[in-house]
Amino acid sequence: MMIMESMTLDRAQNYLQKYYGYPDFREDQRNIVTSLLDSRDTLGIMPTGGGKSICYQIPALMLPGLTLVVSPLISLMKDQVDALTTAGISAAFINSTLSGKEVNDRIRAAAQGDLKLLYVAPERLELDWFREQMSYLPISCIAVDEAHCVSQWGHDFRTSYLSVAPFVEGLSQRPIVAAFTATATPEVMDDIVKLLRLQEPQVFVTGLGRDNLAMSVLRGENKREYVMTYTAEHAHETGIIYAATRKDVDQLYERLQSAGIAVGRYHAGMSDIERAASQEGFLYDDIRVIVATNAFGMGIDKSNVRYVIHYSMPKNMEAYVQEAGRAGRDGEPSQCILLFSGQDIMTQKFLIEQNQLDDERRHNDYRKLQQMLDYCYTNRCLRNAMLDYFGEVHEGNPCGTCSSCTDERELVDMTIDAQKIFSCIHRMRERFGVSMVASVLKGSRNKKVLQYGFESLSTYGAMSNRTEKEISEVINVMASDGYLSLSEGQYPVLKLQPLAGDVLKGQRQVMQRVARPTRTSGIASGGYGRTRSRDISPSAVNETIFEQLRLVRRELAGKEHVPSYIIFNDATLREMSVVCPQTESQILNIKGVGEVKFRKYGKPFLDFFQNQNHDEYTDDDE
Repeated sequence: MMIMESMTLDRAQNYLQKYYGYPDFREDQRNIVTSLLDSRDTLGIMPTGGGKSICYQIPALMLPGLTLVVSPLISLMKDQVDALTTAGISAAFINSTLSGKEVNDRIRAAAQGDLKLLYVAPERLELDWFREQMSYLPISCIAVDEAHCVSQWGHDFRTSYLSVAPFVEGLSQRPIVAAFTATATPEVMDDIVKLLRLQEPQVFVTGLGRDNLAMSVLRGENKREYVMTYTAEHAHETGIIYAATRKDVDQLYERLQSAGIAVGRYHAGMSDIERAASQEGFLYDDIRVIVATNAFGMGIDKSNVRYVIHYSMPKNMEAYVQEAGRAGRDGEPSQCILLFSGQDIMTQKFLIEQNQLDDERRHNDYRKLQQMLDYCYTNRCLRNAMLDYFGEVHEGNPCGTCSSCTDERELVDMTIDAQKIFSCIHRMRERFGVSMVASVLKGSRNKKVLQYGFESLSTYGAMSNRTEKEISEVINVMASDGYLSLSEGQYPVLKLQPLAGDVLKGQRQVMQRVARPTRTSGIASGGYGRTRSRDISPSAVNETIFEQLRLVRRELAGKEHVPSYIIFNDATLREMSVVCPQTESQILNIKGVGEVKFRKYGKPFLDFFQNQNHDEYTDDDE
């Protein structure tokens, strides 16, 4: 049995090298591939850019029948199918962009065994005629991508995902079911297993912390000025800037365009044609920067995004991790920068109230918003804070790269201020929110303070030397550090936690970093003091050669009518610039250069290095 398992895995690794150009699976990928090849239902929680698709694509090549992939967006299907067919794997999609004849042709091709993977939207599983057609196909596996969409507690709930389980049960022979997502709390994971009706699934949770991503939260910045400066300093890099409203998107787009940045925009207020043009321009590198609302991104598999800036705080951690995770999918060092201000809270509360949600969903959205706020205020390692949110077990070692870990400000003893704040909350009977407590501590004479008689409290004016905004900032940091909690809802109320009791009794000291520098730290401005993928030192990369290779790639991509990263990603080109391959075997040893891709695209790159070597030799000879 062990010999058979070894032979099966060896075969899988051969496919991996042949079609994808990688010599071996990552450990988490290997576990999931093995589980599927053992015919086990499987749930994989893997970070964006962690190689989820390989986990079901390789088994699809080895299983006897068809793998049906449930995918939420047309653009995501197209990207996946383009990448597969470019690598020499038979795949197709069925969606609303096709004519009836094209749909029938693709179903016929699947029935004849000419396709190994077929991508469909979940809504299609609700159609009687489609279910009937699928009942005649030899479906070995159903892979559900973005599986968090099945849960109403996930951030992209789609009722059509609830049709997956009935569809599976309606097939004459039940296939293996595999579910994948990048973000899922324990609550959402339980929902995925239950609502997709996975049978005794193997569950694999891969570390969400990606070493190549440097996470930063910057408070008190002039957001517009920051974005203008950052994009100018990184003009040759690809980036996404997320904003909460269409108005912010349009204003940033106009300013960046006026500054000469190759920029596009994307939001629901634009026409379908305008949005498609922006997305295509971004994918094909005609646009370097795209400013967008959260309507943009799930279908974007672009590997060379070097930075993601959140101009506004997202509505919850799941959305943030999904959006920030679109940076550095090729494993190269990338920046994830969140620009936070108090106005973001009001914007997100307004958006929650605008949604037609039942009370339970609205209550949940407010709870998640408060958890996002805690992340923005925490002094802890941001990666650890993120892992804790998703319930991931980890060693707790600081990442050393986030804005908290690289913060060089001196720790200040805030115990006295903390005692004033906690005492004030206690005297106000834990019935009010941050703003009201800050007003009392400031000594405000506003109508509500006087109405409740709070000017008679011993803590009234106890922090009169601070502004209300500064006091509110300190309170929010205390909440993120676990001394206080905030109730859920539109108007959260402060509650004291056991840690606050220890402080009031003089049994615990409170330390905070209180004054942020006027400019961003090195980690947010694009330094490379981090682990680079493939163990290539930044100094080893020949940037001149790298840019020339990008031109070769761009020309090929234009001929093939596919985005550049479909040919080879930036990480592969960087490794080429270091290795400077002169032979077929040398270029095949570079990660990301599979046999099929080499036959299709390898010769121009090999010719480039051979010609360069000849030119250098000629120069020396002269």
